[in-house]
Amino acid sequence: LISPRMASGMQEKQYAPSLLSFFIYNPKFGPREGEEEKKILFYHPIEIEKNEKIRNVGLCEAIVQFTRTFCPTKPAKSLHTQKNRQFFHEPEENYWMVMVVRNPMVEKPNKDGKPPTVEYQEEEIIDSVYGSVLKQCYSMYKLFNGTFSRAFEAGGVELLTQKLEKFFYRYLQTLHLQSCDLLDVFGGISFFPLDKMTYLKIQSFVNRVEESLSLVKYTAFLYNDQLIWSGLEQDDMQILYKYLTTSLFPRHTEPELAGRDSPLRPEVAGNLLHYGRFLTGPANLKDPEAKFRFPKIFVNTEDSYEELHLIVYKAMSAAVCFMVNAAVDLSREFCEQLDSLVGPQLTLLASDICEQYNINRRISGPEKEPQFKFIYFNHMNLAEKSTIHMRKTASVSLTSVHPDLMKILGDINCDFARVDEDEEIIVKAMTDYWVVGKKSDQRELYVILNQKNANLIEVNEEVKRLCATQDMMGMDYFTTLKLSIVQVLLTASV
Repeated sequence: LISPRMASGMQEKQYAPSLLSFFIYNPKFGPREGEEEKKILFYHPIEIEKNEKIRNVGLCEAIVQFTRTFCPTKPAKSLHTQKNRQFFHEPEENYWMVMVVRNPMVEKPNKDGKPPTVEYQEEEIIDSVYGSVLKQCYSMYKLFNGTFSRAFEAGGVELLTQKLEKFFYRYLQTLHLQSCDLLDVFGGISFFPLDKMTYLKIQSFVNRVEESLSLVKYTAFLYNDQLIWSGLEQDDMQILYKYLTTSLFPRHTEPELAGRDSPLRPEVAGNLLHYGRFLTGPANLKDPEAKFRFPKIFVNTEDSYEELHLIVYKAMSAAVCFMVNAAVDLSREFCEQLDSLVGPQLTLLASDICEQYNINRRISGPEKEPQFKFIYFNHMNLAEKSTIHMRKTASVSLTSVHPDLMKILGDINCDFARVDEDEEIIVKAMTDYWVVGKKSDQRELYVILNQKNANLIEVNEEVKRLCATQDMMGMDYFTTLKLSIVQVLLTASV
């Protein structure tokens, strides 16, 4: 977890933030003296001595109870110390999740042979970022296992601890805390921009498949890891999108075609030639030993509590998620029917989307290197866009700006979270960059401008131009698209 980097010429070692411990407890399970260990449902790392586990859980319990005296409805969310930061989250009543993160530090050598001096950089940790990571841990667990209370009702503490251990021992290995930033706070969804007619083709494809395969309850359509269509509730799609784009899709990124998504001739569909394949379930339908088991997910846990099979099917850069009631046994015949129905249509759709996208790029002309970078997020539809991130996965966050500027963005976001009103903040960084945060009508925009000699008025005008050209603080792209499609359908019906 510790990755030292040698600073050029200084012989200093820099250490990124890392996970020290992660545990889940319920104070109601061990209320009497001598039963404290019963409170602990999961503890990482497992090799920690029992008394230390009990002591750490007891300390967290005391902190939570103490802070309740000041605000009963809002207990502590984090505890700051010189060496580490503790984060608390109560996702369900009396179930507490705690994540302890070691603060980043710099190790400086001493000339006279003394041990190196260690400086902890506690101000580099942003509460909102790592608090959001802890909440994501619960959301991801709930997606594949349901709620803590449901597991306890079904099989008591034993079943619950089994589920927690099975999930979190693997999931915690995928946490790369040094790569976390403002995008983890938003947990947004990147939408793929489409023209009206191609969007209608996809809508028609989804309707035809759901009509032909009556077992399919929900569908989601993605292209190039960006969402185009979803029948799920927004909160469920948000965490499913996170799983798909940071876990499932990266595991299946092997080269698919030499001429990836090249336009196909119309007769392809007639010949039933297609490039479709299952990303979950059977790796090869022709294999007589193929297993027809699919991962199960839980959605609408606040309401109807549905358990579903997750079928992910991909052709070139287009991927479709089909969700089927988990009570149904999925057979070879069903998978073969889905493959023969969806494969050819999805292959053609992927080709059409790629062709239309390339046409639009040619019309818009070559992209010029802008003088600004931005992150945009819409709280209403979870739409997210970043030109700051060159690559963002679970294990790496490649940004085109300095970490100090990313820290400023996080600080501005924390200021926005404290107030409900619309707000605008402009910061002049020590490196002569301008950083602008704008919050308006459930939307947030963060802009980094490299204009050394600009003044406040010029920076403000530049941000206004960006908002106008990107249509960010006005009506969103997908709202406009759906309204246009409604107009097209109404015109067609007349």
